[in-house]
Amino acid sequence: MNTKQRIMDEALTLFAEKGYGNVFVAQIAEAVGIKAPSLYKHYKSKQDIFNAILDEMKQRYDAQAEALNMNGNDATADAQMFAGISEDALVQMGIGLFSYFLHDEYAGRFRKMLTMEQFRNPELSQLYTQQYVDGPLSYQAMMFTILTGEAILAGDDVNVMAIQFYAPIYMLLTLCDRHPEREVEALRLLEQHIRQFNRNYQV
Repeated sequence: MNTKQRIMDEALTLFAEKGYGNVFVAQIAEAVGIKAPSLYKHYKSKQDIFNAILDEMKQRYDAQAEALNMNGNDATADAQMFAGISEDALVQMGIGLFSYFLHDEYAGRFRKMLTMEQFRNPELSQLYTQQYVDGPLSYQAMMFTILTGEAILAGDDVNVMAIQFYAPIYMLLTLCDRHPEREVEALRLLEQHIRQFNRNYQV
């Protein structure tokens, strides 16, 4: 890991432990083992470090999505893949994404930071909402719009379908954040949820 990556890594750890607003550049530099002026050779500011962390998060997610043979961001691009997928494959994909978000260190620390900062920082509160509510629900609603339009799934309100599918998954993820020992239970419930949802709405 080079110095630039170490700065990102240590910064994210500090953000997750203390909150973004309570961490200063000098503390990040100290955690890396360098002086603040040396840090500024790599990043212009704390915001610049934060932006680099966001980019790293996206690259990691995109790589995981590609490993699961999906786009992960564009529901239109993924619709045909989901249209022909078996229930068992759908379960495995759901478990794969769930496990990624639960066990990827960057994703976990980032989620912890935003969970704390949502009550203190309006900008990070909005980012939390976009990352974990609006973005996923928009993707799911678009997916269900396509799949119901092609008569692969049957449903009256794609926004309600999106909430019904996504909300239990995020609830189980945050449960495991607080209680890692309940992961086996969560995975069992996740599989049951995906199978029941699929059977409830499948044409």
